[in-house]
Amino acid sequence: MTQPLALVLYEKLLPGSQLVNRLQDLNYRVQTISDPSLLSQCAEQTKPILVVADLESTQNVFNALTLLKQNPATSHLPIIGFSKDDGADQRASAEKAGITLFVTEAAILNHLPQLLERALELE
Repeated sequence: MTQPLALVLYEKLLPGSQLVNRLQDLNYRVQTISDPSLLSQCAEQTKPILVVADLESTQNVFNALTLLKQNPATSHLPIIGFSKDDGADQRASAEKAGITLFVTEAAILNHLPQLLERALELE
């Protein structure tokens, strides 16, 4: 059986590398991206089952996620976005970009299996 592919967008080494390791422990193949402008193209080519994105970036992650959701070839992908803090502005930007789940850094590292299950639920 082929392992599902998760596309992980992050800039900061921690928690990005921890997240990659946890996904691999859960039998996911992982492809990482550090440049948000490549997200939509990479997702279209690699056909992941979901995208996980660190929303705290020096680049505009929200624009990249919005483009991903507007692309007919990738609009179906669930996105788990995470941030160090659970601020109202961050949450509003995440919702506007079409992020499926918005969680804190601590939550994604501590509850990854449950978050994956929730993000991948069929509507």
